[in-house]
Amino acid sequence: MTDLPEASTIWLDGALVPWHAATTHVLTHGLHYGTGVLEGTRAFATADGPAVFRLPEHLRRLERSARMLRMELPYGVADLAAATVDLVRANGHRSCYLRHFAFLGYGAMGLDMRSSPTTTAIASWEWHAQLPDAQGGIRLKTSSWRRTDPNAVPPAAKATGPYLNSVLARREATDAGYDEALLLGADGAVSECTGENVFVVRDGVLRTPPASAGALEGITQDTVLTLARDLGAAVRVESLLRSDLYAADEVFVCGTAAGVVAVRSLDDRELPAAPGPLTARLRAAYEAAVTGADGRYRHWLTYVG
Repeated sequence: MTDLPEASTIWLDGALVPWHAATTHVLTHGLHYGTGVLEGTRAFATADGPAVFRLPEHLRRLERSARMLRMELPYGVADLAAATVDLVRANGHRSCYLRHFAFLGYGAMGLDMRSSPTTTAIASWEWHAQLPDAQGGIRLKTSSWRRTDPNAVPPAAKATGPYLNSVLARREATDAGYDEALLLGADGAVSECTGENVFVVRDGVLRTPPASAGALEGITQDTVLTLARDLGAAVRVESLLRSDLYAADEVFVCGTAAGVVAVRSLDDRELPAAPGPLTARLRAAYEAAVTGADGRYRHWLTYVG
């Protein structure tokens, strides 16, 4: 039994194959050593049919991640973009989650990665938002696990192995009855949540931690910053302490799998509003952008046609 909603096909190394035929050997290098890179992307239902949100940006980040890991990607951005459109069309989605994934496959074991070929896959399925319905906001807990040191693993690479850090933090938080975990860096500054960037609003100013805090340079984070500036909000990308969240007027998190989600409390300290007024405006602006309702952002959409 699985909770994963299955589609009919997966794109694997240049071909559409049946869902259950997309398999790999148990001695795959990436399965043992975390040598893989990934992207989470979404297609949204629009008035003109399904459209993938900021697909080129996601695929360029995949390419950069592979380069940082010294993995050779067999397919370029244009090839993967065309394959993504073909897959969404073949699976008949109106909206869906997309996982772009490249990993070192079967060919060698051991830590020398040079003899292992790269396998590339794209999967799509109809997946609900990965945090609870946030009309009343979610509850965060500061994790006892620290974000992986940037000199241990590059945080700018969206790699598979380092996600163990997020998995441990999320499990700790949910076992304790919270919705999500907040991760701090080795210096005690706020980094990000397990799968989302974090934003703070105080006195009308929107702030979010920089990549130097160990946070992934989120594409949804960049989207929110652009929307906020277009709404006329003051924006700062700067280091934050946990106490900055305690003292905030509003806190929210954002990511491809979650969307824009208000935070109700951190470490059992209630926020004044969830969602607060700026969070609500940004959530509405985000929904209008991803669905094509706001024509100013149609250049972010790749239509499946």
